[in-house]
Amino acid sequence: MKEFRVVNFGPIQKASVMPGNLTFLVGAQAGGKSLFLETMKLWIDKDAIVDTLEKYSYVTTNDTDKVLNLYYGEGMAKIWNENSSICSDGDAFLKETLSYRIEKKEERVFYVPAQRILSLTDGRPKNFMEFDNTTPYVLRAFSETLRLFMQQGLSESGKLFPLNQRLNQETLLSLNNSIFHDAKVLLEERMGQKKMFLHTDGMQIPFMAWSAGQKEFIPLLLAFYCLAGSPSQVLKKNKYEYVVIEEPEMGLHPQAIISVLLQILELVGLGYKVIVSTHSPVFLEFAWAFNLLKDKEQGRGVYELFGMDAGSSAAHVVESMLSKTIRTYYFSRDTTTQKVVTKDISSLDAGDENPYIAEWGGLASFAGRTSEVVAKYMSRL
Repeated sequence: MKEFRVVNFGPIQKASVMPGNLTFLVGAQAGGKSLFLETMKLWIDKDAIVDTLEKYSYVTTNDTDKVLNLYYGEGMAKIWNENSSICSDGDAFLKETLSYRIEKKEERVFYVPAQRILSLTDGRPKNFMEFDNTTPYVLRAFSETLRLFMQQGLSESGKLFPLNQRLNQETLLSLNNSIFHDAKVLLEERMGQKKMFLHTDGMQIPFMAWSAGQKEFIPLLLAFYCLAGSPSQVLKKNKYEYVVIEEPEMGLHPQAIISVLLQILELVGLGYKVIVSTHSPVFLEFAWAFNLLKDKEQGRGVYELFGMDAGSSAAHVVESMLSKTIRTYYFSRDTTTQKVVTKDISSLDAGDENPYIAEWGGLASFAGRTSEVVAKYMSRL
């Protein structure tokens, strides 16, 4: 896919993205990013999605509104109206094709939704049918994937963290130091159900008593396990071409966000095209520095961003990135129409005359203003 475009779709007036190997989407809340990404998945995985809905006994034949309500969430069908247009590389997505399958296919987009914490109930992932019809398909499918993976894709020891065979040692150490602090996460049977417990300082802590950051991170960690490491009979990771991750920074300290970024780069190195929606400047700081440094002295500066050198166990992650492209898009609301449009801000040049680029889609505007105000008043002393 060279370009995906959505026009007149819900709050989106016109959104167009040309994915790189790694793509960042930024913009305010309710700015159309999730809607755009869910629509991209629907375009790519329509047949597999309809097949999944039918597997769970939903009737979808000859009723496109029903499919839209089941996919986006109940009451959302009206976002696709007679003026809507969805296309990829000039190939139009016709609404009527939603009501039937052309052929049986597997999903190609692995989608990690922002609401992923809702996939866990007291330390276990919910199954697809535990959610009601108001819940978007991407959350239901994500939760079901985690459930199957935890049931059948892990070792009999039940250990969830650390797992040496699924993440490289440097990433594991970074995640341990920034999130788990030598605690272990184990899957244990209690009252007939397998649930997650945090083992630390001689205690076995149930999921709901974990820190907010640990709870927010664990579904993302499980997603990383699904996509990296040794193959699993339960989840065929090789079928996926795209990985969508919404707000991976949720609940995390900046140092932990850097650890997550390192693992995202690992996914890019494995051949996935990764699209990240974010409100964290950390990711754009990396994208800006990467595009400046990747061609300088064999990318040594990129190593230093993570405090590593060419001999590091995670050096291959950086090396694989040096030939990749990173793009950044800003989803903004037109001040007149209040409709969403996109702008390519990939240069992230702080000296650009375009404020959308210079301020990184608003993520750097406060920092810039703070520097200016402090400099203004300090100069008067």
